Amino acid sequence: MTPSAKSSGSRTTAGRKAGSSVIDTRYYRDNLAAWDERAPAHARSEGYRVARFYEDPAYLSDVVRFDIPLLGDVAGLEGVHLQCHIGTDTVSLVRRGARMTGLDFSGESLAQARALSQETGADIEFVQSDVYDAVDVLGRERFDFVFTGIGALCWLPDVRRWAQVVHDLLRPGGFLFIREGHPMLWAMDESVDDELVAGYPYFEVAQPVTDEHDGSYLPVDTTFRADVSHSWNHGIGETVMALLDTGMALDLLVEHDSCPWEALPGKMVEGDDGEWRLVERPERLALTYTLRAHRID
Repeated sequence: MTPSAKSSGSRTTAGRKAGSSVIDTRYYRDNLAAWDERAPAHARSEGYRVARFYEDPAYLSDVVRFDIPLLGDVAGLEGVHLQCHIGTDTVSLVRRGARMTGLDFSGESLAQARALSQETGADIEFVQSDVYDAVDVLGRERFDFVFTGIGALCWLPDVRRWAQVVHDLLRPGGFLFIREGHPMLWAMDESVDDELVAGYPYFEVAQPVTDEHDGSYLPVDTTFRADVSHSWNHGIGETVMALLDTGMALDLLVEHDSCPWEALPGKMVEGDDGEWRLVERPERLALTYTLRAHRID
């Protein structure tokens, strides 16, 4: 999946069932409707550059290309891409030599992903499921690596439960690779002009942030009826400790001053590498991070 559509919309907090580690039915329904409606528009948008995959058999998504030095060689490995959305990163990993499965809860997203994989000749199994049910659907200890791209964890209320899913999908010695929006970025209130203001939770809390927004995080050619979505933040420490507590070891954690989309409109500039950074003093704010960890038991 992809980054939260937080720009140009009103944001509030809403409650969740106390002590529950699953997404409230209303939140799940709202998020599913939002992703189902946006998937076809995302496949047409310039942001995902789907046409480039058809034109150039060697083309890779911005997310995968950025992290090749940290990802390393995945040729011959069996991987699963959780929250794969329309499959551009999944196809990119196949082009790096991996055997991939993609999982997403949105049927419309998977329809676009299947079309992309079929038209480009990428042999990928796409499975519709909630992330928390991934082990039951895909099987335990099946994969050499789990991949998660930018804008995925923010749609999950419980990072510890996610970490256990990752652990259980991996074979012993298998690894997780993730590039994600930094929790400091998700905490920024992008509606404040000329300043960086942390207006939303950095840490995981029970109440999601609710967005009311009829557009998307990328320029699209339509206005959407499904205009409500709900997201949760997870601090770096919370995410790392959730993984360590399952029986995984941290291999690397790199914070970046860039992200592959204009996350803070009016405050960023695009570089020659296709990454967006703050116009003024980009060293002030980490925008994304890359994490790799492996299962040790």
